[in-house]
Amino acid sequence: MSYITSRDFSHVRGLQGISDKQIEQHIALYNGYVTQTNLLFETLSSLSPNEFNTPLYNELKRRFGWELNGAKLHEYYFDNLNATPSSLDPESELARAITERWGSYESWRQDFIATGMIRGIGWAILYQDIHTGKLNNQWITEHECNHFPHGHPLLVMDVWEHAYIGDYLATERKKYIESYMNNIFWQKVMERFNKNA
Repeated sequence: MSYITSRDFSHVRGLQGISDKQIEQHIALYNGYVTQTNLLFETLSSLSPNEFNTPLYNELKRRFGWELNGAKLHEYYFDNLNATPSSLDPESELARAITERWGSYESWRQDFIATGMIRGIGWAILYQDIHTGKLNNQWITEHECNHFPHGHPLLVMDVWEHAYIGDYLATERKKYIESYMNNIFWQKVMERFNKNA
């Protein structure tokens, strides 16, 4: 019994500054999250009620959230990258929302990069509040920690070392982030924003 299915990310080849080899390794890691999510789902589905609220049940439940979010965040990440990146349309509703929140695209960009440079493992995510429409750059540590319960991810950047260690030294995260920023497929990000607007 499957909970999720691995997706094809063949469009994420030929990026500027992020090698195909790095992407292949990253996709293999993503596929591991999908596999583990499905295994945990099967195991949890097979437990009887007398096994609920046991240490095994509790840890399986916790791990399920970690694996599932790991898979889903990677799907957002790969979807918002493309070998033929697109620019943010300055006349778009998203560009207007960014300017309203940060004053300019460049100020947003600086804040997003600074979010991605926070020490530790994690993610930088541009969220849209589904209730207010407001935007926020948020740091996520583990896959399931620090998410806004009312936040819709628009742009997701993986800054765990596995995202760049094949191309950059562990101390060169900023170089990786610059490469990431050059490969954003803003059309996808704008679609996410418009879907939730």
